[in-house]
Amino acid sequence: MSTTLTGAPVSPGRAAGPAVTMPDPVPEPRTSRLAGTDVETAVERLGEAARSVRDELTERAAAATGTAADLLAVTAAMAADPALVSDAERRIRVDRLTPERAIWDAARGLARQLEKIGPPLSERARDVRDVRDRIVAELIGVRPPGVPRPDHPFVLVADDLAPADTATLDPEVVLGVVTSGGGPTSHTAILARALGIPAVVAVRGAEQIVDGEIILLDGGAGVVVRAPDPATVAAAQQREAARRAFDGTGRTADGTRVELLANVADPAGAQAATEAHAEGVGLFRTEFCFLGRSAEPAVSEQVAAYRRVLASFPGRKVVVRTLDAGADKPLPFVTSDGEPNPALGVRGLRTAVRRPAVLDRQLQAIATAADAENADVWVMAPMVSTAAEAAEFVAACARHGLSTAGVMIEVPAAALRAASVFEHAAFGSLGTNDLVQYTMAADRMLGDLATLSTPWQPAVLDLVRATCDGAAVHGRPVGVCGEAAADATLAPVLVGLGVRSLSMTPRALADVAAVLARVDLDECRRLADLALAVDDPIAARSAVRDAIRPVLTDLGL
Repeated sequence: MSTTLTGAPVSPGRAAGPAVTMPDPVPEPRTSRLAGTDVETAVERLGEAARSVRDELTERAAAATGTAADLLAVTAAMAADPALVSDAERRIRVDRLTPERAIWDAARGLARQLEKIGPPLSERARDVRDVRDRIVAELIGVRPPGVPRPDHPFVLVADDLAPADTATLDPEVVLGVVTSGGGPTSHTAILARALGIPAVVAVRGAEQIVDGEIILLDGGAGVVVRAPDPATVAAAQQREAARRAFDGTGRTADGTRVELLANVADPAGAQAATEAHAEGVGLFRTEFCFLGRSAEPAVSEQVAAYRRVLASFPGRKVVVRTLDAGADKPLPFVTSDGEPNPALGVRGLRTAVRRPAVLDRQLQAIATAADAENADVWVMAPMVSTAAEAAEFVAACARHGLSTAGVMIEVPAAALRAASVFEHAAFGSLGTNDLVQYTMAADRMLGDLATLSTPWQPAVLDLVRATCDGAAVHGRPVGVCGEAAADATLAPVLVGLGVRSLSMTPRALADVAAVLARVDLDECRRLADLALAVDDPIAARSAVRDAIRPVLTDLGL
């Protein structure tokens, strides 16, 4: 008899197959004290293990693209982070601990510090433990943690996945992902969607699933079925075999244009976007030039890097986001250590107050790259809170000849005062990941808060509408570049609220385009009203899905 479990839908599609659970974690070291007297040998062993883990993760980052490469690079840097390794070395020298015990205790202390800080920096605690396990495994000579590799396709079931694991999942083998932890905007969710793997997170009861049992998951509806009937399994497998393609023009059934763009994090990501026929780039993350460095890259280096992305989109729009440093992306030449709450601290555009030259040089590099290529370059700043900040950023762009300057709307204050912000900003892009987090005061990594940490929250949709209404006063366009844009069920709601461009992982373009092509603008507006008519996000999503169920069923979503 089948049993249905519910969770948070994060990556659409249906999948069915045998469950494979993650292996037991690396055990906590039992031996604590050094038996011999050669402390420096123990320190050297620790350093070698940390470097080995760093090099392995760096190789994975080089082979990955987009968000996966970005997250793997950060995790690799953490393996050699002085805050972790130096503390472990101190514990070896002072407390005469074994290398494995020292790194274990050091990681525990660092993870606790991060968790006390709150989101989004608290998300790095999971990465710290992942790096710890990999270093300990290297030291004691056991298999490192990671995704099992059976000789058949499977549905992966876990408590949660580290970015290093999720980023390297093979969509040809991993049919779907089910986790009991995490939330809709966790790293697991973001990367599963980027890879096109159906996924449901924060599933109550997922820990009871055992290896080998057949399960079916619906990443659009957010359900997992244990012991599904054979006919349902066959239907899911057949439906997933047919892949849709995007023709390069986003529109509703009545012809209303909705730009369907891609989020791009590096030149390799630009290639994936062009292959998926994205109309352009709605979010070009420039952090790849800066991460893992102790000094700011030279203007010439930035120009070369930006040109490699712009060259892929001649005549098409590319929205470049200036450096989004701070919070979970600290950089020594921009951000400061010791902030009590980095999520609410000096991050994004706020770093320019203390380090204006970094922004000025980046704008110079963007302008130079734009002049050398034929892309239609727009520029936007992250973490804008006030109209005055918007005005200052637009003026800074103008000094470099960048005429189309806009802002990201991630802070509720900017959404509520959108009419004032758009007196200056030429366009806006809703960063729904942070907008949800700040609106609902919910850590996106906590499975217990998954129902709060969703763009289906009526309060979040209210802010989307407020942003669009404020922009309309000045005739400014508004898009969405957060993870909400990749939700094919939410897409018509966003259009109904006034959004006219959606930027997402390239793999989501075809599904979003297919749904929009089946509904007209009036229906999008009715769906938006339907979602806002209830106070519960789950009920809102269910109401919209029920209203367009024939479309979703026909498309296998």
